[in-house]
Amino acid sequence: MKTIAKIFTAASFALISVSALAQEGQPWIHDPSTIMECDGKYYTFGTGGGGLISEDGWNWFGGAVRPGGGAAPDAIKIGDRYLIAYSATGGGLGGGHAGRVLTMWNKTLDPNSPDFGYTEAIEVAHSEIDEDCDAIDAGLFMDPNTGRLYCTYGTYFGFIRMVELDPKTGAKVEGTVDPNIAIDCEATTMIYRDGWYYLLGTHGTCCDGVNSTYNIVVGRSKNVTGPFLDNMGRDMVAGGGKMVIDGDDRQFGAGHFGRYIEDEGIEKMSFHWEADLDRSARSVLAIRPILWVNGWPVGGEAFKAGTYEISSVRRGYALELAVDFVRQNIARRGGWRMDPDEPIVVHPNQTLEEVIGTWPEGEIPARIGDWMNRPHQRWTLTVVPEAGGYLGGQYYKIQIEGTDKTLAATEDLDVTVAPAYDGSDAQLWRIEQAIDGTYRIMPKSTPGYVLSSVADSTPSLTKWDFNSDNCKWNFIAK
Repeated sequence: MKTIAKIFTAASFALISVSALAQEGQPWIHDPSTIMECDGKYYTFGTGGGGLISEDGWNWFGGAVRPGGGAAPDAIKIGDRYLIAYSATGGGLGGGHAGRVLTMWNKTLDPNSPDFGYTEAIEVAHSEIDEDCDAIDAGLFMDPNTGRLYCTYGTYFGFIRMVELDPKTGAKVEGTVDPNIAIDCEATTMIYRDGWYYLLGTHGTCCDGVNSTYNIVVGRSKNVTGPFLDNMGRDMVAGGGKMVIDGDDRQFGAGHFGRYIEDEGIEKMSFHWEADLDRSARSVLAIRPILWVNGWPVGGEAFKAGTYEISSVRRGYALELAVDFVRQNIARRGGWRMDPDEPIVVHPNQTLEEVIGTWPEGEIPARIGDWMNRPHQRWTLTVVPEAGGYLGGQYYKIQIEGTDKTLAATEDLDVTVAPAYDGSDAQLWRIEQAIDGTYRIMPKSTPGYVLSSVADSTPSLTKWDFNSDNCKWNFIAK
């Protein structure tokens, strides 16, 4: 069957609940297709027919419809239609390599729409029982430079090949030859970025639950047909491939990469875990950020609830309550005055109890200042499950550690700290990792506007701009 080096950023620590790491609802799927958005909902299809639908990108349930059964579908939107590719048999199962890749169209993915209806499936590739390629595991890609459409296919039991398709009909372009482009992988797909064509494939063993070693690797080329070389210059047709994502602490067998561009600088990968120990070791849908490191895609970390310094990329100052600075009552000691025989004393950090009585009642403005690890600078982020979610994440409340004081957006696009959490959209925050590893922080009440450091000490809300450090933050676990 179609069979995505962890980057430890500032949000990679703190323990969290199971729900913050995996999609909610009933995200059971194997070999998921690239996620498609249609009329405000998200869709992905899987092996065996059918698939998942989500209204918010976090809670997933069955209901997607795909006829034909078979294995390992993929999807792409071309104009105002959706092209679906899937495989009928194949995969080297039982020692045979016979298989077929088929395509079909639909105007919508919503099975309740009056426009819903698939065209008759047509064959675009096939393999014989004794061939050195399996016609299975379709991956669709449209070249943004030429408008030409391609489909990669194949498994571990032979070569990965590429067939060119007509973007108007979904049929194979007559007279073309399917080149061999990789080996020792399956579930391939292609993406394009900054002049490079990237071929992503799934390496390792499939379909063995918690013992599956599936991981996603990548090579790149300046040409759409390769050669695709990894970071060490090894050709994927010779078994090369740079790691994108592998197993996690409780989830294993990452396979079937799909790319979703949420916004400029915000990209996400979909895939499945062959087994999630926290979900009966079932195969489940997964979504993680895509980071781009030295020109290579890398799987980011799922954001984790915890207590953090929230640090502005603009200058490195920390988000804080705008309260009077309370000095610690610790004598200043110069090294030149130290008695060498004097015992060393370990002083504690300033505590909340020492300073909270000096804070004003009610709403308090937010500001940005030098990090001193003081109580007015320590923020606890907690998942709010009842608030729903967004593609790959849940909403958080952001509160001063040990208090109910809650970061909130205002109607005039400023930020403040309310005396208590009230569950309003203005107090719910979307945390998303950007492709450079930093984060954007967006209130649910004003989508598209993000927490920004408009001046060294002034937080506000502005339109998201990936090219501005004003909009970017780091989370440093405490």
